Amino acid sequence: MLSNLRELGQPSEFWEYFEQITKIPRCSEHEEKVRTYIKEEAERLGFITKVDKTGNLVVRVSTKDKPKERVVLQCHLDMVCEKNEAVSHDFSKDPLKLKILEIDQEKWVTAEGTTLGADNGVGIGYLLTFMKKIYNRELNFDSLDFDLLFTVDEEMGLRGAFKIEDDLISGNYLINLDAEDENSVIIGCAGGRVTFFHIKKETIKIRKEENLIPIKIFVAGLKGGHSGSDIHLGRGNALKIIGEILWKLNSEFNIQLKSINGGNRTNAIPREASAILFIKNKELSDIKKFISKLISKIKVLFDGIDPNLDISIQQQEKFGDNEVISKKIQDNILNVLYTLPNGPLSMHPKIKGLVFTSSNLGVIRTNEEKIEIKLSQRSLSEYFKTVIWEKAVSLFKLTDLEIDINIDSDYPGWQPDFDVKLLKLTKDAFKSEFNKEIEVKAIHAGLECGILKKKFPDMDMISIGPNNVGAHSPDERISIVSVEKIWNFLISLLKKLN
Repeated sequence: MLSNLRELGQPSEFWEYFEQITKIPRCSEHEEKVRTYIKEEAERLGFITKVDKTGNLVVRVSTKDKPKERVVLQCHLDMVCEKNEAVSHDFSKDPLKLKILEIDQEKWVTAEGTTLGADNGVGIGYLLTFMKKIYNRELNFDSLDFDLLFTVDEEMGLRGAFKIEDDLISGNYLINLDAEDENSVIIGCAGGRVTFFHIKKETIKIRKEENLIPIKIFVAGLKGGHSGSDIHLGRGNALKIIGEILWKLNSEFNIQLKSINGGNRTNAIPREASAILFIKNKELSDIKKFISKLISKIKVLFDGIDPNLDISIQQQEKFGDNEVISKKIQDNILNVLYTLPNGPLSMHPKIKGLVFTSSNLGVIRTNEEKIEIKLSQRSLSEYFKTVIWEKAVSLFKLTDLEIDINIDSDYPGWQPDFDVKLLKLTKDAFKSEFNKEIEVKAIHAGLECGILKKKFPDMDMISIGPNNVGAHSPDERISIVSVEKIWNFLISLLKKLN
């Protein structure tokens, strides 16, 4: 743990608070401790707080008795809790191990072997700093009041925003602090749908006279990343890679699959995956040669994108039981994994470089009674979001599998509006602060603004944030100098609103 995080830059309060929240567990669905910390700090500073039934927290910051307008500043409490398989870390109690990286003469804060939680710990840090500076009278806005909104379960399908109570917040403007590029303002985003496919598992027992041995195939070394904002980068999906290997093995050899597991979150591109299978002892050498040739071909696709891709085959010396998945289920699942569309599926017809529709094979778990597959699909169009979902469902239904299909979450997109007052003031504030034009963008990732705009249609909304790279992966890092830039920009914008 760094000892002097407060001294990294301005505002120093931000880094002091940021270090504190990296010590507090806040995985999705477990934000109670960080919410309590923020609530107690706000009340210590004399501000009114309220928590709705879902767990969303608002801190009401009043600077005058009769303000003209109210501004909502918003972030989410939860973080994606991802770690490398070799790293020993318990997100329910262990503090993150922070360190500084220097890349191209710029300093970044990251965490060792885990996600950093700058998504959206940055927003939390900004709002705590804002409270502190209002309390110390370092900031004053004569004609504004503020609702500081902290939502829960954003990373689990934006559940907190979906269930927010109508009277929890009010305002003329909403500034979301969950963006990841200091030079842009976000005014639109994709909608998404997360679906769980539960496949009934059937097993058979291996007979000793078959002389089969267990091996493990392990895919690792991939960068992963956000399944929305990083999906266009062409990074490897560990589940798709292992699915391709297993399908080809199944076509050439008599393999018997015991399990396949990989991925942790639908909003993260899977970095690691493994499969246990039984093969004929006499075919071990041929299978190793076959996989070795496959690896050399597969790696061509990721040359320069995911250069650390590693695919290993390990013979298992001992294995607990002799049950494997039935041949019918094995063949059907491998067919689905091999053919299931994944990655960017279409690009925006007008906005250069923006993914229009995508799909992410996020999680596979082999349990005692079922095999669970989780998909996340996104689109800037409600129609095409449904189309790609229907195609995936149709593919599963073509099989002989007994499947329960459950939609876990389904959230709307946020349609860009280029004519609102808040955007004009944002452009002016950025130009005043940095003497250049801000880039106005829509993104393929989901933001709570889509849901909040539907609930509070009269609010003007934007999303801003500092440079954050590698969100939802252990490579996540936040630019130190960018934190200060966006803080200054935010205060400049609020002064224009004032």
